[in-house]
Amino acid sequence: MQKQGTLDKARTEIDKAITNEKTQGKAKTWYTRGEIYEGITQSPIYGKTLQPGEGTKVAFESYQKAIALEGKDSEYGKQATTRLDNLYGMALNAGVESYNAQKYDDALASYRMAQQIRPQDTTALLYAAYASEAKQDLGQARENYAKLQAINYKSPQMYSRLLQIARQEKNEAEAQKVIQQALQAYPNNKAFLLEDLNIALSSGQGTQAIDKIQKAIAADPQNSNLYSVLGSVYEQSKQPEQALAAHKKAIELDPKNFDSQYNLGVYYFNKGADIFKVVNKMDLKAYQAKGKGMEANGKKYMEQAIPYFEVAMQLNPNDAGVKKALRQSYLNVGRKADAEKLMQ
Repeated sequence: MQKQGTLDKARTEIDKAITNEKTQGKAKTWYTRGEIYEGITQSPIYGKTLQPGEGTKVAFESYQKAIALEGKDSEYGKQATTRLDNLYGMALNAGVESYNAQKYDDALASYRMAQQIRPQDTTALLYAAYASEAKQDLGQARENYAKLQAINYKSPQMYSRLLQIARQEKNEAEAQKVIQQALQAYPNNKAFLLEDLNIALSSGQGTQAIDKIQKAIAADPQNSNLYSVLGSVYEQSKQPEQALAAHKKAIELDPKNFDSQYNLGVYYFNKGADIFKVVNKMDLKAYQAKGKGMEANGKKYMEQAIPYFEVAMQLNPNDAGVKKALRQSYLNVGRKADAEKLMQ
């Protein structure tokens, strides 16, 4: 390795040597050039004279040239091969620096170099995919993820990214394909099970959706949110009693589950509201006969709704829907002071 103090002079001399007819065809010349530029890149002083990634790029090309001229088994070919392996980390670091500086094209160039040095290594491919996404080149990102899949790389993050790309492109068919690939690799992954569920729900496949949630619950039986989702699907499928049981299980697992607290309140509120609607349409004779008894039942349901709404209100004080439902419940049971206090 050239001494730190002479790196600038060495650079000038070696750049001349690669254009000199006597020296440009020798592996030693190119190997030495790679060594000098690698040294400059690592120098806190002289490194500043290079553009980001430039030193690593020149060193890489120089070592490759040395190998090409005399072969991997020659003296300098062997040394250059070893140097290239060491250069992988430098290329990766240069890519990360460029990425952090939002110079995504420079980052991609460094990552491509790292890929050439170690074709079977997944890190550079993964980072290249992230850089492509950052510059909104979704096609190139997909290409890098495809290369990863081709060498049998799997990770939940990769499938999540591919799903995100499909959603950005509004390609629902591709999103479904990615989810199925993800579930094949990770059959019990909660996030992928929920994504699969959402696709089923959005396409109106209520029965299939319930089966998918049951699978998700089997994989994660302590997950309150899964029961909450199950309750919502039962509601959509016009199965109120099953929905009630699912939401109760959700808050049993997690009393802070806002959605299920609110939905349980809605269940009892609607039961009471349906009774009040019938009472309001009664004539005087019918009301005198059974109206008061029905009103009493309606109030019982409202009384059941109130605790759930109150908890939901504590969990999310700014939710207008909860506030409105709780206020109406208070009024229906004659708690006018509470209703007024709530509005204040």
